[in-house]
Amino acid sequence: MKKTLIQLGLFVVIVALGYFVYESIMEPVRFNKEKQQREKVVIERLKDIRSSQFIFKQLTGAYAPDFDTLISFLKVAEIPVVKIIPDPNDTTYTLTINDTVGYIKVADSLFGRRDNFKYTQLTTVPYSGGILFNMLADTIERGGVEVHVFEAKAPFTSFLKGMNEQAVINIIAKFEDIEKYPGLRVGSMTEPSTDGNWE
Repeated sequence: MKKTLIQLGLFVVIVALGYFVYESIMEPVRFNKEKQQREKVVIERLKDIRSSQFIFKQLTGAYAPDFDTLISFLKVAEIPVVKIIPDPNDTTYTLTINDTVGYIKVADSLFGRRDNFKYTQLTTVPYSGGILFNMLADTIERGGVEVHVFEAKAPFTSFLKGMNEQAVINIIAKFEDIEKYPGLRVGSMTEPSTDGNWE
């Protein structure tokens, strides 16, 4: 009887140790999987901001300085739908005639194929509980030329909210050690670049 109790006790200890070993291995795996999923959604949102800024700049000559301006633009802005046909009087087939056949809303052009997407969602960092992206726009000088720049960013603390705090702190420290922005960012306020830091 005593031997059976000892064996049962050892079995429980072995099962508990096995569980803790399994959990210690699986916890970082689950964290990384969730982190990658969240980053994917935030990157898509940053790409949407970049696309909206590109069209804003094409139509106005500069980037939107804030989200209020960008959202107001998306509500009303239209881009022409142009039909390009060869010039019938040109025998070399190099000249074309551009004919505007209508207009399409910028928001429909960018987001029309997305189910349940509202462009007003551009401002909010996914998974953050309502934290807004930090977006700036300005001009910088490069080679004696004034260049328009913009930047939109979300720190890890915003979209990894609710996840293992120590793991998030470790990721931030790793980025700060190599002097990189601890989060996801598109564009730059110091360089004429519209790349994302994930690219």
